Amino acid sequence: MKMGGKNSMVRALSALALAGVLSIAANTAVRAASEVKVIVNNTVITSGDIAKRAAFLRLQRQGGGAAEAKQQLIDETLKRAEIARVQQSVSTSDVDAAYARFAAGNKLSPEQLGKILEQAGVGVEHFKQYIAVQMSWPRVVNFRYGSANRLTGGDLVKRMMEGGGNKPVTTEYFLQQVIFVIPESKRGAITAKRQAEANASRSQFPGCETSKAFAANYRDVSIRSLGRLLAQQLPEEWKPLVEKAGDGMTTGTLVTEKGVEYLAICKKRQVNDDTAAEIVFRAEDLGKKKAGGQDPNSEKYLEELRSKAQIVNK
Repeated sequence: MKMGGKNSMVRALSALALAGVLSIAANTAVRAASEVKVIVNNTVITSGDIAKRAAFLRLQRQGGGAAEAKQQLIDETLKRAEIARVQQSVSTSDVDAAYARFAAGNKLSPEQLGKILEQAGVGVEHFKQYIAVQMSWPRVVNFRYGSANRLTGGDLVKRMMEGGGNKPVTTEYFLQQVIFVIPESKRGAITAKRQAEANASRSQFPGCETSKAFAANYRDVSIRSLGRLLAQQLPEEWKPLVEKAGDGMTTGTLVTEKGVEYLAICKKRQVNDDTAAEIVFRAEDLGKKKAGGQDPNSEKYLEELRSKAQIVNK
């Protein structure tokens, strides 16, 4: 359920929406060319690729033009190769689901969003490639640096002393995931119907202990135990829904790559053990990094890839 790197993606996608994509796209068209402009470790970046990214920058009301577009594509090419090398890529279905959520958030169908992107000179495939890198790259950074970010016992004690000597308190959840499955081939045809079924079923949910018997009363419904999650570990798209739901209740529904889902709150309590303290402190540190901009580990990693790359400008 985690979606690594989602904050940076959401910021960029929100910027695109705020840029007035509906009004701009109808009058903007970029003709893709095929002239080779850059070769990055044998991967070609064409003038058409650069034109699409420049169009994307305009939709976000970002400056830099073709030069900035080219640099972004060079960096993304390096990231994409490293993502593949360490096998930390999100799935195609993850990307499609993120694309669909963005469309729905702007009151568009995926097809309508696709038409807008094509008219704007960006294109669906270019946008999805961008999403894939934004979602996958944080996984790669965490894969490499994650263990180095662990807090030692001494670190925990120091942080607690800075906070007055008390361990931080957070909320612990035990959750179940209820999925009204939608086959990919039927996604466009039955999503609204399945969402209505899922919403109606929430008031009938009997509790986590008998949830599997409950699911047997419905067609193509699965139950998955998510176990223990602290508030800081909740996926961002689910966090406000979980926090709004009461103990023993269910959250509102979300359309995901699997179908229509909601979460059941099996148990909720306040905790302040060592594991919880480390997770709280790490979440605070991550928040500070986000507030200050780029994760320094991410930039260090990318700079290393740049230094080793063969980049040929044509």
